[in-house]
Amino acid sequence: MQNLKHLMHNIGYSFKNEALLHAAITHRSMGINNNERLEFLGDAILNFTIGAELFKRFQTAREGVLTRLRSQLVRGEMLAEVAKELRLGDYLRLGMGELKSGGHQRTSILSDALEAIIGAIYIDADIMTCSGCVLRWYTTRLETMVPSELPKDPKTELQEWMQAKHCPLPEYQVIDITGDTQNPLFRVSCRVSVLADPIEAVASSRRQAEQLAAESILKVLYV
Repeated sequence: MQNLKHLMHNIGYSFKNEALLHAAITHRSMGINNNERLEFLGDAILNFTIGAELFKRFQTAREGVLTRLRSQLVRGEMLAEVAKELRLGDYLRLGMGELKSGGHQRTSILSDALEAIIGAIYIDADIMTCSGCVLRWYTTRLETMVPSELPKDPKTELQEWMQAKHCPLPEYQVIDITGDTQNPLFRVSCRVSVLADPIEAVASSRRQAEQLAAESILKVLYV
């Protein structure tokens, strides 16, 4: 398993049980024995680790600011950036369909695999070791974050706009889910009381579709 040795060097942790790392880099397109359970665990650990570090670093920041900071750091796009820095895509185990469609560089696959690796490190070691790895990967990002300069995501900005106008909060609804289980497409609508019709958006995740819909509504409201 020479490739795994290289990957362990990249992530800065040597597994005692290399089977855990093997599982963490195995996408569901390879069959039932995949990284989804490890991803679930890693997601929880990532949120805790980043949340605890932000709480310690920014002792005067309010809860809403800390939430937005954490959201920026744990979103799929950021995880995929970290995964690319670790060259994780070179080691992913993908089914033939994902191989042909460039799955090694797909944001969702990279972010899920990184979360799975976090879960695997926790099982192989302990929470302190696992959190230490995560914080090393995030060192530069954490050191350069400035709460006062943090941009708001579209959903948060739209919600605050509606609250400032004393209007009901936006209502989001999944209209349709198309594609297959590996590459779903979510069509989501967002309805606000100040517009006659809802606005729809399509993306590869519900969260992203909701963000796109909120962004489209903000463009209308700010015209």
